[in-house]
Amino acid sequence: MKKSLFFIPLIFILFSGCDTLSQVAQSTVQQYGNPTSLEIGNGLKQALEIGTGKSSDQLSTVDGFFANAAIKILFPPEAQKAEKTLRSIGLGKLADNVILSLNRAAEDAAKGARPIFVNAIKQMTIQDVTNILLGRQDAATEYFKRTTTLQLSASFKPVIQASLNKVGATKYYGDAATAYNKVPFVTKLNPDISDYVMQKAIDGLFVEIAKEELNIRQNLSARTTPLLQKVFGYYDKNKR
Repeated sequence: MKKSLFFIPLIFILFSGCDTLSQVAQSTVQQYGNPTSLEIGNGLKQALEIGTGKSSDQLSTVDGFFANAAIKILFPPEAQKAEKTLRSIGLGKLADNVILSLNRAAEDAAKGARPIFVNAIKQMTIQDVTNILLGRQDAATEYFKRTTTLQLSASFKPVIQASLNKVGATKYYGDAATAYNKVPFVTKLNPDISDYVMQKAIDGLFVEIAKEELNIRQNLSARTTPLLQKVFGYYDKNKR
């Protein structure tokens, strides 16, 4: 009991830096028994860094969004009728260019997500660690939604706008909206699509993070270090 209490204050060390965390984690891993509080904190941090890093890296590659059916960005719901109309009048290529460019912008913006997630991990409290490890299977994802959405929005907004301009999405969607708005008796579309793409990019990140979280909770082969094996073995015995 004394040993456990001794380690609880040390959990705060886990937010001091990546190199230090790795050294401390390796020196405190025990071969048998339940993990200490420090090991739980380090193990969870390691798992979250792996999951969020993998998600950010995957989505920031070419076709990270476009080739992923679960998160591929399509025309906004209010513009889907416009897409059908454009395709019916021979402007299918324009509609295709819009969809491709929206996804390229999201892929470009996803590159900036990793440091925001790392910062959120560093801000975790002891209670956060406990709630995430022994909570629901999407507890980490929900934590990130609460703690990073505002930062992601602020960070992604200018990047999304610049990316939209760079890949031609602003032009393509503007052209599509202009073409559709010329059709008689239709509800006019707003040619500004940046907020929509920003939200879809953030939603896509959380979808992928949820997949990674579930993978490491359920898949033994995803626990690639002794520390992860020990901490999530403890989770397996105590999960709700």
